Amino acid sequence: MRLTTKGRFAVTAMVDLGLRHGGGPVTLAEISERQKISLSYLEQLFGKLRRRRIVDSVRGPGGGYLLGRDMAALSVAEIILAVDEPIDATQCGGKENCHDDGKCITHDLWAALNQRIFEYLGSVTLSQLVDNQRAKESGVAPMHDMRPGASKRPVAVNC
Repeated sequence: MRLTTKGRFAVTAMVDLGLRHGGGPVTLAEISERQKISLSYLEQLFGKLRRRRIVDSVRGPGGGYLLGRDMAALSVAEIILAVDEPIDATQCGGKENCHDDGKCITHDLWAALNQRIFEYLGSVTLSQLVDNQRAKESGVAPMHDMRPGASKRPVAVNC
């Protein structure tokens, strides 16, 4: 599968932004510092996220970025696709020309894997990732079970 740093960094930066939701605009310099991601790389990613209206930008002193959509309605798959990151395990990019301009004998296997990955990433929301990170930072069990096929209900947390 070709999930590169572009998709990983976009999701990481969005979780960082989500953790600060409600506290005003967040600068890319702050995200860069906390997550150790190049500022210029974040600028490229957030330009794409802004164009897809996943984030909103605020200009001027005290400016930065805010979430453009409700975290509970924003999937990891949407974030990855917004930065032009393909979710593709095939060699041919789905064009079915992987073996002498035809479909290779394992094409259907990799295409099915693509579908399962996309379905899984589409089922995980930014809200779930933010809730789990907050729980980790508080020293309690994660709020959501991220394993494929796990219940969509929050995990019970005993305090």
